[in-house]
Amino acid sequence: MTERIFEAQNRAITLLEKKGLDSGAVRILMEYVTNKSHAALLANLREQLTEEQRTIFWNKIDELLDGKPVQYVLGTESFYGRQFEVNENVLIPRPETEELIYGALERSRNLFANKTIKMADIGTGSGAIAITFKKEWAEAAVTATDISKKALEVAKRNAERLGGEITFKEGDLTDPIKSETWDIVLSNPPYIARVEAESMSETVLAFEPHSALFAEEDGLFFYRKLAENLPALMNKPSLIGLEIGHQQGPAVQKLFTDAFPDAKVEILKDINGKNRILFCKIDE
Repeated sequence: MTERIFEAQNRAITLLEKKGLDSGAVRILMEYVTNKSHAALLANLREQLTEEQRTIFWNKIDELLDGKPVQYVLGTESFYGRQFEVNENVLIPRPETEELIYGALERSRNLFANKTIKMADIGTGSGAIAITFKKEWAEAAVTATDISKKALEVAKRNAERLGGEITFKEGDLTDPIKSETWDIVLSNPPYIARVEAESMSETVLAFEPHSALFAEEDGLFFYRKLAENLPALMNKPSLIGLEIGHQQGPAVQKLFTDAFPDAKVEILKDINGKNRILFCKIDE
């Protein structure tokens, strides 16, 4: 059976929409299958798919129809202009996390103008934060930790493929880094309260790792632990940067203001105007 690009796309979109699933994934999948850019795909909608392309496309559409995120179907996601391997052992990197890195780099370059810095990424997952920071600041000595051995395997593959020299350590929160002190600590910890699961997408709940999504104490558990443990580990000056839930700003800010009474603790809004990032700047 022959099928043109636009015919396959339209049929797939209809099937996904009938199930209430994201039909935007069809274009991403077709670009992958045909190895075409978005512009090239639009210019060649009447082109026939090869039998191999057609088989791959519909096999992967079956996965999408099961609710699997397109990033896991393709095994990759773009982050800060680079392609990262992702699978069901790691969270899919989000654009909000790019804003955390951008803000950390901007503040760090002012804070550590002529110094070789030590940075730790706690709960690295795919390695997106650690590897991106290292690629953007080559002189930084970067360590990445995770409690999940399988997540670290993904992060190590990403570091090797993207050429980022990272020290990886397995363990819970600050345990793997507590024998040293740090100039910068970044983290995107689990922060979703379990009661919020009812309102979340089934695609996220069914496929993304719950250990990287949910936290006790209304989502504040890991922030409280970081606020307790980091004061002994931070150099002066130093910087802590955290991604937070959009309703957690005041609570997380209080935790870090109490932990670092002399520091500047600020909450930043993301591109959508939601409170998403906390920076704690510790002066000399």
